[in-house]
Amino acid sequence: MKYYLCKYIPPRADFLATMTADEKDWMKQHGAFLDALLEKGQIVAHGPVMDPNGGYGVSLYQITDDLEIEAITSQDPIVRNGAGHYEHHPMLHLKARG
Repeated sequence: MKYYLCKYIPPRADFLATMTADEKDWMKQHGAFLDALLEKGQIVAHGPVMDPNGGYGVSLYQITDDLEIEAITSQDPIVRNGAGHYEHHPMLHLKARG
């Protein structure tokens, strides 16, 4: 298994407060995309971080060795529509409850 902390970087610091109608729709699709990966067991947890300097998203991935994290996150609707990008940070291991 491979493990990653992925940080979704929005296109601007005030993104959550200034989203357009299209961006709001893409964010709903983004949430559904991440929830589907959670159901498949590829994501352990995900959610928004309310940083006073600008919010962002975090997700913890646990994927099989034959999968590439960049290929997965590039399919996120918010990224496919050009509204931000991901940083990928490999982890040595991941321990979780349950």
